[in-house]
Amino acid sequence: MSGGPPDITGASREADGEQAARTSRTPDGRHAADHHADATQPRTLPSSQNSRRERALAATAPTPPAGRRFAALGAFVLLAALTALCLAWEWRIAPLRPGGSALVLKAVPLAAALPGVLRRRLYTFQWASMLVLLYFAEGIVRGMTDPAPGDVLGWIEVGLSLAFFGCALAYVAPFKRAARRAKRDAA
Repeated sequence: MSGGPPDITGASREADGEQAARTSRTPDGRHAADHHADATQPRTLPSSQNSRRERALAATAPTPPAGRRFAALGAFVLLAALTALCLAWEWRIAPLRPGGSALVLKAVPLAAALPGVLRRRLYTFQWASMLVLLYFAEGIVRGMTDPAPGDVLGWIEVGLSLAFFGCALAYVAPFKRAARRAKRDAA
C-alpha cells in the first residue's frame, strides 16, 4: 500500500471480494488451503479460547424441565414451614422448659438456607438436604419420647423434613445427571 490517502471508493474491497470468490472451496464451504492445513495438523485453541469454549458448553448444558420449578418452590415452602415449626415448638407450643428454651436456636441453620433455596442455588440445595436429615432424626426421637403435644410436633417435623428432602432431590438430580453426562461427553 502506498502512503497516500485511503481508498474511499471501495475498489480494493471489491478486488478482495473477487479474489475470495475465485479461490476453490471444499464441499463443507472452507477454502481448499485451509482444508489441507487442517488435514495435517489438529486445530488447537489458545487456553483462553478453550476456557471460553468450556464455559459456553456449560452454559448450553440442558436445563431441567419447567416442572422442576415446582420442586424448588415446594422445597422453599417446606423449609420455611420447618423453620416456623422449630421456632414455634421451642418458643411457645411445647418448649423443654417453660417460657422457651435455647433449642429455639436450632431454627437458625434452616433460616440460613432459605435465601439460597429461594434463589434455587444448587449448592444450597445440596447442603440443606444433608442438614435436614438431622431434623428428621430429631423428629423421630422426640416423636417417640416426648409427651403430647411434643410427640405430634416431632412427627410433623419428620414429615416436613422428608418432604423437603424429596423436593430437593427432585430439583437437584437433573442437574447432576446433566453434569455427569457433559463430563462423560467431554472425555
